[in-house]
Amino acid sequence: MEIPKLYTPAESEAPWYPLWENRGYFTPKLGPGPSYSIVIPPPNVTGSLHMGHALNNTLQDILTRLHRMQGDRTVWVPGTDHGGIATQNVVEKLLRAEGKTRQDLGRDAFLERMWKWRQESGDTILMQLRRLGASCDWTRTRFTMDEECSRAVRRAFVELFKMGLIYRGPRMVNWCPRCHTALADIEVEHEERAGKLWHIKYPLGPKGQSYIEVATTRPETMLGDTAVAVNPDDERYKGLIGKTLQLPLTDRQIPIVADAAVDASFGTGAVKVTPAHDPTDFEIGERHGLPHVVVINFEGKMTDAAGAYAGLDRFEARKRVVADLEAQGWLNKTEDYRLSAATCYRCSTIIEPLVSEQWFLKMKGMAERAAAATRDGQMKIFPSSWERPYLNWLDNIKDWCISRQIWWGHRIPVWYCRSSLKTCPPIASEEPPKGCPQCGSTELSQDEDVLDTWFSSGLWPLSVFGWPDETEDLKTFYPTSVLVTGHEILYLWVARMVMLGLQFRNDVPFRHVYIHGIVRDKQGKKMSKSLGNVIDPLEIMKQFGTDALRLAMASSSIPGRDMQMSNDSFLKARNFANKLWNASRFVQMNLENYTPQALPPVKDRTLADRWILHDLQATISAVTEALGSYNPAEASRLLYEFVWNSYCDWYLEISKTVLMDPQSPSRAAKQTVLVEVLQTALRLLHPIMPYETEHLYQALRPFMQESTESVMIAPWPLVDPQFSDPVSAQKMLLVQNVVEAIRRLRSESQISPAVKVDCYIQCTDPRFAGLFGDLEVRASILFLSKIETLASTAPQEYLFTVFDGGEIYISAQGLVDKEKERARLKKNYAQLEQTTARAEQILKDENFLSHAPKEEIDRIRETLRQGRQKMEWIQKNLQGLS
Repeated sequence: MEIPKLYTPAESEAPWYPLWENRGYFTPKLGPGPSYSIVIPPPNVTGSLHMGHALNNTLQDILTRLHRMQGDRTVWVPGTDHGGIATQNVVEKLLRAEGKTRQDLGRDAFLERMWKWRQESGDTILMQLRRLGASCDWTRTRFTMDEECSRAVRRAFVELFKMGLIYRGPRMVNWCPRCHTALADIEVEHEERAGKLWHIKYPLGPKGQSYIEVATTRPETMLGDTAVAVNPDDERYKGLIGKTLQLPLTDRQIPIVADAAVDASFGTGAVKVTPAHDPTDFEIGERHGLPHVVVINFEGKMTDAAGAYAGLDRFEARKRVVADLEAQGWLNKTEDYRLSAATCYRCSTIIEPLVSEQWFLKMKGMAERAAAATRDGQMKIFPSSWERPYLNWLDNIKDWCISRQIWWGHRIPVWYCRSSLKTCPPIASEEPPKGCPQCGSTELSQDEDVLDTWFSSGLWPLSVFGWPDETEDLKTFYPTSVLVTGHEILYLWVARMVMLGLQFRNDVPFRHVYIHGIVRDKQGKKMSKSLGNVIDPLEIMKQFGTDALRLAMASSSIPGRDMQMSNDSFLKARNFANKLWNASRFVQMNLENYTPQALPPVKDRTLADRWILHDLQATISAVTEALGSYNPAEASRLLYEFVWNSYCDWYLEISKTVLMDPQSPSRAAKQTVLVEVLQTALRLLHPIMPYETEHLYQALRPFMQESTESVMIAPWPLVDPQFSDPVSAQKMLLVQNVVEAIRRLRSESQISPAVKVDCYIQCTDPRFAGLFGDLEVRASILFLSKIETLASTAPQEYLFTVFDGGEIYISAQGLVDKEKERARLKKNYAQLEQTTARAEQILKDENFLSHAPKEEIDRIRETLRQGRQKMEWIQKNLQGLS
C-alpha cells in the first residue's frame, strides 16, 4: 500500500474503525491471564459529543488500547444513562410545542413517548464515540434502564430496604419548582450573585416603639416566621428571651427563643426562624417545638397562609412584601449583598427548601467503609490531591434523598395496601407482589416516585457485568482497573459507586480513579454557549482530523490541571501528524528492492544507528512509565520529541547520504534500522493516534520482518537492554550540540544557508576525539566545508561561539561585513552592560536580599551570570574580527 503524497485525515481514517470492529478486536477472549477493565462514565441519552466527552473518552481509549497491546484481556464497557430529569425535560419541551403536558397524556402514554424518543435519538452519542476512535466492546453496551440494569436496581433497593438502610419520612429537601422534584444536596449548585440584605424591625409592642432588628435576603419567607432566635449568651437579648414579638404584615405573635446555633457576632445577633423554608431554621424549630407555617408551595407560589400575597410567584411576593414593609415603617434599611444562590444543577432554577415526604438512604456506615478503602490503599485516586476533598465529603456525609417526583426513571419498587394503609407496612419487592403479605388484599398501588438517576448510575460497575447474577464477566472484570472521570462528579457518582460496590460485592468497584481536568478556552474560561467559546469536537475532527484532536487533548492533559485549548493546539497536533506522514512516506520511497532482515550487528551500526536505537529504548521506557502513572501529557511530549526531533530532524537527515546512494554497502542496514525504529514508534503512538498509525503500519508491513495484521493487536514495545548504548548517546549529543551552536552563530551573523564554512573545534572531552571522522555524521552536516579539531591557534579572522563541551571557531574571511558585524556585536554588548549593571545593583541591596524570595534572588544571579558570559563571547568575537 503506497502512502499518498498528501496527508488527508478524512480519507486515511475512514477504513479502519469498521475493520477493527468487524474483526472483533474490541471484544476480549475470556480465559487465563491478567484482565483489564474500564466502564464508561455513561453519557446522558440527551447528549451530543462535547469537548468534555471527547477528552474523557480519549483518555479511556488510550489506556484501553495500551493494555490491549500489553496482552491483557481488555474490555471497555460502553453505555448510556437515562438522565432522569434532563431527559424528561427534553420530551416535555417537545410536548409543549404541541400544546400538551405530560399530565394530558397520563403516565403510561407519556412513558411510551419517552421510550420512543430514546429509541430514535438516545444512541447518537455512541455513534459519535465511534468517530472518535473509542475501542469500546459494543457487544456489551448497556443502558441504565435496560432490563439487566433495572433488575440490579430493584435488587439493590429491596436489599437496602430490608437492612433498614432505606426509610421514608418528612424532611427538609432541596425542591426545584421548575422540575417539580426533590434534589440531593450535591445536585444543588451554588452561584455567586448580587442580592440585597433587608433589615426589618420586629416590634416588641403594638406601637413598635421598641423592636428587634433582623436581616434577611428572603423577605417573602418572613410570612412563615414562627420565632426570632438569639444566642443565649448574648447580653443584649438575655432579658427578652421568652417574650413575644409582633410579626410585621401579619396578625401573629411569635416568641423570642435562645439557641446556641445563632452567631451573636453576625449582623444584629438576632435571626428570623422559618422552620418550613430553611434547613437551619428547621433544626432550630425541632429543638424548640416551633410550628411550621408553609407560605411557599411546590410550584414556587405563595400559599393561603401568606394572606394577602397568596397566589403570587415567590419573587413577585418579595417585591410586594418589601414595598409594604417600607410603607408601614418596618423596613429599617436595605444594602447590597453578595449571596450564594442555590440552583438546580439541571435547569438553574433557584432551589426552594421545603419539607416533603421522601425516601432516604442512610449513608454514615457505607461512607465510613468507602473512606477506609481509600485510606488503606484499596482504592487510589490520581492525582492524590483529590483524596482530601473526597474523604472530607465522606466524613461529613448526610443521608441521601433518593426519590424524585418525575415519571422517567426506575419507579420505586414499593407497594402499599390500599385496604389498610395505616396498619399494613409498605411492601418492597423486586417484582409486583400478588397480594399484601399482612392482610392478603390484592388491592395494591405502587409508589409514584422514581429513584434518583445517580442510584442506578451508582450500581453501574456491578450491573454492566450482570450483577446480581454471579456471571463470568463479574468474576473476571470486577473490580475494574480504573475509572476515568472529571472531578465535578467525584461526589455525585464516584463516591456512591464505591459505597454501593462495597455494600453488595464487598470490594471497591475500581482500583484506581483517574481525575482529569476541565477543558477551557485559551483565556482559561470554562466553555459555555452564552460566552460563545465552545469548541465542537466534531468540527475539529472534520477540520484537523481525529488524531490531531486526540493528540492535542492528550498533550494538554497534565495531571491535576485544567487545560486551555484553541485552534493553535489542534494545528500543532495536525502538523505533527503531517510530519509523521511525510517521514513515513520518505522511508517507504527509499525501500525499493529492500528485503526485510534482522538489525545489523553492533559492529556494522554507525554512530547514528547506535544512538537512535538507544534513544528508542529510553523513549519506550519513559512513555510506558508516563502512561502507567496517568500522565498522557508527558507520554505525548516524549513521543513528539522522539519522532519530530530525534527520528525526523536528525536520524532521517543523517541517513539520507546512505539512502541516496544505491551502491552503498550499508544501505540495507540503514533501511532496516529506519523501518525498525519507525514501526516501533507507530506502536508507541497508536493508543494516542490510532487512525494514522494504523494506516502507516499497514503501508510499512511488507518491509517488516515480523508484523501482525493490525497495529491495534501488535505487542506493546518492550525495552531491550542489548540496544542500550549510553556512550554513543553521549557522543551524538556532542554532535548535536556542535551543530546547533554553529546554526545559531550563522543565524545571528546572517550567513546565508547556501554558503559553506570552515569550522574548527576546541574540546578537551576525550569522547570528542575522532567524532567527526564518522563519514555519515560528517556528510550530513551540509553547511560545512571543513570541520577540524583546533590544533593551537584560531584562524586569522573568525566568529566564535561555545557549546556544552567546548569552543567553536568559524573562519569569517569573506563571509561577513566585518564593520557591520562589529557594530551589531557592540550594540549587543552595550545592552548586556545595562542588564548586568542592573542585576549587580539589585544584588548589592541588603534589604532586597533579606526579604526577596530565594527563587527571585536565584533568577537575578543567573541573569547576571549569563550576561557576563555573553559579554565574554562578544569580546572574543570582536577580537576575531579586528
